[in-house]
Amino acid sequence: MITLSKVKKVYETKANKVTAVKDIDLQINDGEIFGIIGYSGAGKSTLIRLLNGLELPSQGSITVAGHNITQIKGKALRDARKEISMIFQHFNLLWSRTVKENIAFPLEINKVPKSERTKRVDELIKLVGLEGRGDAYPSELSGGQKQRVGIARALANNPKVLLCDEATSALDPQTTDSILDLLVDINERLGLTIVLITHEMHVIRKICHRVAVMEEGQIVEQGEVLEVFRKPQATITRRFVQQVTEPEETRETIEHLIEQYPSGKVIQLTFVGKSTETPLITDVIRSFNINVTILQGKISQTQSGAYGTLFIHLNGSNDEIEKAIHYIREQEVEAEVMGND
Repeated sequence: MITLSKVKKVYETKANKVTAVKDIDLQINDGEIFGIIGYSGAGKSTLIRLLNGLELPSQGSITVAGHNITQIKGKALRDARKEISMIFQHFNLLWSRTVKENIAFPLEINKVPKSERTKRVDELIKLVGLEGRGDAYPSELSGGQKQRVGIARALANNPKVLLCDEATSALDPQTTDSILDLLVDINERLGLTIVLITHEMHVIRKICHRVAVMEEGQIVEQGEVLEVFRKPQATITRRFVQQVTEPEETRETIEHLIEQYPSGKVIQLTFVGKSTETPLITDVIRSFNINVTILQGKISQTQSGAYGTLFIHLNGSNDEIEKAIHYIREQEVEAEVMGND
């Protein structure tokens, strides 16, 4: 569906050259939700603009929905963009138009007959959950409703690809989740390929099938979301994963708890997929002569399965503790020793 080969983007000024994207090779599959995550300045916004021809690469090739974006111009590029739609962080709505009129705008540009426009707009209003709000103006809508209008407008021409540029960054957490649920529903109903850029790992965790991590214009890691959560390789990826699995307050709490337990060991367990459903702690207590205290834990759902972390304290003889840790690892659960002997 989307292929990038040796893509590089250099911005030149009189003073210097800035390489925003360099040596990007990427394959995004038909019908998947693909996340691109990175901090400000990582190059992700430039990359997404390259996908719809708003920017042209300095070198390399880009194919989207069967169109070689790097080689077409004029009408051919405009036709290609009908199949590559986009939603934005700040909605980009027309404030003098109603919800219906905003959604109908791309259809007007493409000279779709009024009767067909009306029918399509009504379908989209229902799809995005804005029944009864068709005659409202953007100033009368909440942030989440505005983004729903943006999504409906982006879908007007039945695109094959939906690009999401920090689409939830301006929203509160509850509204963010509702918009993400809507994107998943659209992906499943329409088979739409969605490319989503963000700096929030929660967004990646909740809806993406695969993810690419960007730093200084390059992709430093990519793979299935669950596998990236399980074994992050790059330092920046580990930092992003910790946003979800080990918030700062969790780390501070664990450090405090370690001080409270001068004997035994504090262990961080990492569960992936089916291992989150096993009665591991019960088995450990029954099998070894140790005391187990659960300190803190969290299980998160990804598109590919569950991912969880659990902090426990094991107290007993060193020999029994080591046997218990070995047993835990045999159950395909990662165990990291954090405490002191």
